[in-house]
Amino acid sequence: MSAVIPARPDLAAAVERSPGVWKAAWQRLRHDRVGTVSLAIVCAFMLLILAATLGLVAGDWQRETGVPYAPPTISGADRAQAEQAIEAPKGPLVDLSDVDPLAPRYAEWKDRAAKFQSTEIVKATTLAFGGDRLGRDVLVKAIKGAQVSIFVGLSAALLATLIGTVLGAAGGYIGGKVGDFLEWVYNVFTSIPDILLIFAFAAVFGRGIETVVLILGLAGWTGMYRQVRAEYIKHRTREYVRAAEAIGVSHAARMFIHILPNVSHVILVRLSLLVVGFIKAEVILSFLGLGVPVDQVSWGTMLAEANVELVLGKWWQLAAATAFMATFVTAFSLLTDALRDALDPKLR
Repeated sequence: MSAVIPARPDLAAAVERSPGVWKAAWQRLRHDRVGTVSLAIVCAFMLLILAATLGLVAGDWQRETGVPYAPPTISGADRAQAEQAIEAPKGPLVDLSDVDPLAPRYAEWKDRAAKFQSTEIVKATTLAFGGDRLGRDVLVKAIKGAQVSIFVGLSAALLATLIGTVLGAAGGYIGGKVGDFLEWVYNVFTSIPDILLIFAFAAVFGRGIETVVLILGLAGWTGMYRQVRAEYIKHRTREYVRAAEAIGVSHAARMFIHILPNVSHVILVRLSLLVVGFIKAEVILSFLGLGVPVDQVSWGTMLAEANVELVLGKWWQLAAATAFMATFVTAFSLLTDALRDALDPKLR
């Protein structure tokens, strides 16, 4: 009679369970120094635009805090220049009391205006990034512009990614008549130049931040669809999908639980390209008057204003908008590259 081997709880506890896909990806991302720094920068921008949305920062971006075209300074030089600019001109005044009965009041009104302007300038803070043509703080405008531009870029990219991923998964996994119909829709959209498609949507939906997001999302899903469809065609016949089918897993679960994590690195790469492209597209639409409304500010409107200022030698608004945009776009691109490496099954 065979002896019964008692269970060993200590041995069962010693067996390590394999981490999930997302947990393993996070562990690999933590060991990527470039990815960690990029994640910190992106999170800092997200906190910044959250604070701007709640009105904690850059809520008064339209306030004129300095003189027009005040250069960048940290020593209060813009204030001294402003005081010199409003200083009353010296010299003999022409006596107009014989021809103008209000002439005696001119000097009094001029003194009052000078005192008022001096009081406003004393309250003005030093503009480290300079001022625009109305004397508004360029740094505050860049922070407020980040709220609009990043919201437009990320929201439109997520919308395009959602549309392209769902349609690409359906076309690649299901195939047949569904795949043929989706290919026809894809060919219709790609046969129209992107800029003309964007202009057509803009003419139909009008202006506004939400409209820009909708326009860019509807016009930019085709590249994501093509790549996701190709990946699903490649993965739908692999062993792990066949094994899931053998144990009775539904088609939806196979599409979005089993296959999707294994193609997510391709989606992330395309997502980063869409974010960068949509931020640039918002700049073009705002420059042409089809993007952000005139009562809002974005990096696109700042660059449109800087186009005129640069001719006058006023470069600081262009530098501020470009610096903010380059920092976010570079950090976001490096972060998505790190996430792609962490999620790529070939690198596990």
